[in-house]
Amino acid sequence: MSIERMLGGGCADPFPVYPALADTLVAAQVRAPLERDPTVAHVLGTCAGYAYADAETVSTMMTRLGLWGHGCVRITEVVDAMFVYSTAYVLQSQCGRVVILCYRGTEPGILGNWLGDFDVAPESGTLSLADGTAELRVHGGFHRNLRVTWWAVLNELTAALAGKSLVDHRTAVPHPLEAIYVCGHSLGGAMAMLFALKLGSDVHHRAIGERVRAVYTFGQPMTVLVPLPPGIEALHRNVFRHVLVHDPIPALPATTWGPFTHLGQEYRFLDGEWQRSAAPVEQLPNMRNVPRIVFSFLEPGRRREASRYVFSEHAPQHYLSALRPPGRVTEFGDWTKP
Repeated sequence: MSIERMLGGGCADPFPVYPALADTLVAAQVRAPLERDPTVAHVLGTCAGYAYADAETVSTMMTRLGLWGHGCVRITEVVDAMFVYSTAYVLQSQCGRVVILCYRGTEPGILGNWLGDFDVAPESGTLSLADGTAELRVHGGFHRNLRVTWWAVLNELTAALAGKSLVDHRTAVPHPLEAIYVCGHSLGGAMAMLFALKLGSDVHHRAIGERVRAVYTFGQPMTVLVPLPPGIEALHRNVFRHVLVHDPIPALPATTWGPFTHLGQEYRFLDGEWQRSAAPVEQLPNMRNVPRIVFSFLEPGRRREASRYVFSEHAPQHYLSALRPPGRVTEFGDWTKP
């Protein structure tokens, strides 16, 4: 397992995008914990999008957003033969009050990463709930990627809870951990969801679980199978899933691999804004259309129909474009339209 630590710095005009971002994150999701926060969505969507890069890039982008002087930890485990490609970023605000846990999604250039996505294995993918009294069937490949870095992630969160710096556990930060936000794009979103479910039923780490303010995912595939065990609703009320209507990944796995479903609140980008959906996106009925969807980028001149999925829409930059609020500078220093 590889663990990399670094300290974020500061930046000059036109940044930061959000002044006093740590204070904003501490205050968010308090008065209305079950409502989506647009600022939180943009910040976490940016982190999820750049989680495909190295630690320096993630740290740079989060500094530009306003997380000055933060600590950044990158945890990586790769086991090719088991289709394990698990990367988690843990970012601690300079004051210590906020931690962002961000999981990396499927890496386009790694075949084994894609094979892990197809390794559903629901018969072996189970997640214990309520201290083992109930079980939830989950996507085996996603769950395996979560578990392989589970204890390393908890070690960092435990240190933050004790008021330790994640850059150097021997030193202290001004305040202990108050708020945790979990996020991810694609596979990263699935791992974020499973992390919240697993932590929510873990009596041994209840103090950490109580500090999870919200989970924000972007283009997340389905992770759990029906029927759902009783009491599961209480574990995912603060999950906010973001879906672009032409993105096919939230409709996968197809029914060929089992009766999967989504949890949490779903928001779709319609008419230029994120709108709460009354029902989650439906599972693709079979695999026959998947190859056509995957190679849809080869038909750029073809008119896109409202019901047609386009694989390129899954790219994180499209989610970032939809999440950016008007009238603010982007992470590149450009001003968006008011």
